[in-house]
Amino acid sequence: MSYENAWLNYQRNPENADKSYFSFVSVNGEGRVIKTAVTELKRAAKEILAVEMTEVQKLAAEGIFLKLNPGAEAGEEGYHISEKDGTLTVESAGEKGILYGCFAVIRMLQTGKQISGTEVTEVPDNPIRILNHWDNIDGSIERGYSGESFFFQDQKVLVNDRTRAYARLAASVGINASVINNVNVKGNATNLITEKYRRELQEMGEIFADYGISLYLSLNFAAPMEIGGLDSADPLDEKVQNWWKEKMEEVFTGLPNLGGFLVKADSEGRPGPFTYGRTHADGANMLADAAAPYGGTIIWRCFVYNCQQDWRDRTTDRARSGYDNFMQLDGLFRDNVILQIKNGPMDFQVREPVSPLFGGMEKTNEMLEVQIAQEYTGQQRHVCYLIPMFQEVLKFRTYCQEDRDTVEDIVTGKTMGNTNCGIAAVVNTGNDENWTGHDLAAANFFGFGRLCFNTSLSAEEIAKEWIVCTFGHDREVQEKILQMLMMSWKTYEKYTSPLGIGWMVNPNYHYGPNVDGYEYDRWGTYHRADHLGMGVCRGKKGTGYAQQYREPNASMYENVQTCPEELLLFFHYVPYTYQLKTGKTMIQHIYDTHFEGAEEAAYMADLWDSLEGKIETKVFERVQKRLAHQKEHAKEWRDQINSYFYRKSMIPDEKHRTIY
Repeated sequence: MSYENAWLNYQRNPENADKSYFSFVSVNGEGRVIKTAVTELKRAAKEILAVEMTEVQKLAAEGIFLKLNPGAEAGEEGYHISEKDGTLTVESAGEKGILYGCFAVIRMLQTGKQISGTEVTEVPDNPIRILNHWDNIDGSIERGYSGESFFFQDQKVLVNDRTRAYARLAASVGINASVINNVNVKGNATNLITEKYRRELQEMGEIFADYGISLYLSLNFAAPMEIGGLDSADPLDEKVQNWWKEKMEEVFTGLPNLGGFLVKADSEGRPGPFTYGRTHADGANMLADAAAPYGGTIIWRCFVYNCQQDWRDRTTDRARSGYDNFMQLDGLFRDNVILQIKNGPMDFQVREPVSPLFGGMEKTNEMLEVQIAQEYTGQQRHVCYLIPMFQEVLKFRTYCQEDRDTVEDIVTGKTMGNTNCGIAAVVNTGNDENWTGHDLAAANFFGFGRLCFNTSLSAEEIAKEWIVCTFGHDREVQEKILQMLMMSWKTYEKYTSPLGIGWMVNPNYHYGPNVDGYEYDRWGTYHRADHLGMGVCRGKKGTGYAQQYREPNASMYENVQTCPEELLLFFHYVPYTYQLKTGKTMIQHIYDTHFEGAEEAAYMADLWDSLEGKIETKVFERVQKRLAHQKEHAKEWRDQINSYFYRKSMIPDEKHRTIY
């Protein structure tokens, strides 16, 4: 199984002015993660600087000192880096902090930052920084766009060199937890909590532990019935409770690096407590009580909705479901339960409002769930850098209190003073040689980790860092790839989904334009377009979704004049002739943006083509093919969307461009 080293593919620069620090390394403590940190420093020194680094008891001259200090202000996962008199000190209260500090030093080498005189302290903003893999035990990946799984193949758990390579990539950007299997736990995957796969999971857990990463598993709520021989999975049934207590003891004892479980229940056909007339709190708390003696955490997904909606019924609104299901349970969950909430109320669209559960619930541990797998944003055949979107979500004010009321404040623990919180990402890796299929999609993996660790970093700063680490120091390469990344999300939005409406994709596989693909189905994802206008009325006179927000957000979304126009059609039905703040009509906005988006996609392809000879041939050609596809696919989006709405409205394009 071949793989590349992505942004850890160190480029030789033996003339680096700070080379002298990398001859010797000294450590005042020991442990598996410390050992990893030393190994990583030695590898970087050799591959970047052509220096064989020697570990010594005490530095006699210039070198790096890894200082474990239980009283360090940066805490267990934070670090303080300082240089004085030829010694570069990386200090932390814990081993993980030492490792993250060492990777920070390596990034300094990669990006050419001066080490001499360095003085920096960094503490991770989010306590839990977790990847959600939707890998199936047969080797397939649900919503996977980068080959197949490197965790599973043919009903077997894979543990090999790539397992360690993955852990390196994750730890290098500060990831501290990983769920390795799909939230839709079916068939043989239910057996991951049995002896059947225990040895392989132990081996994987050991590798993860070397890099400070906790192993998590997705859990089948019906496991007591499917593998336990019981006739019920009722969370209030004593037999079920005892079965889980025994199972948790077995699993946590057998997997010392197990952090806990991720659970999807009562949604899209998955079993859950609703079957027995119980609540999500009943289900989550039963598992949490069983896991608590072992320090285990239950992460409970809030992606719960009725997927049997009648399209004729305009009173039922899928967007309401998360809030309606969970708000009433605020304060009823155990301390070791975390509710994992998608960034928006629907499903990872290119543009959605922030879920009103953030700021709604005040007594419950919450985690933000985002998707870097690009399910609805080009499936890694289109470049779409998502870090700007995530930043907008994090900065959204919920008004749950006078200050510290943003989504960022909530998931970092600043609002409620909790530590069982953080950010999860549905990740975009597979067994493709370059990990993410589209080489530029790796920026989303890298960017997610860096943003979780330090939410104050800008999307541009993160992109610049990734570009240098991945492609080197050529100024033209840096500038053009940065331009591509920073325009890509808005470009994708322009040629796909106008004004927040979403969902104009082919059903099931969610790729390519199909305006009415979901319009008359059971999934509750409608645009309600007719010959006069389109959009979904989610105010008081409609579904009432807007009223799930606190003020002033509720009033802002309720009023068509104050609703942010990028979300206009998500909240309001408006006529095609409705005038936007730009002075354009809604229909003209649709025409213009779709033409602009296609032009910009072509421009990005041209930018990349201009870099031929400056980028490794294999990488250049891989990306070139993807961008050529994106260029043509953007035209298809443009023509189908524009033609559909021209035929609906019969209002011509003011600029007389070709619309079919």
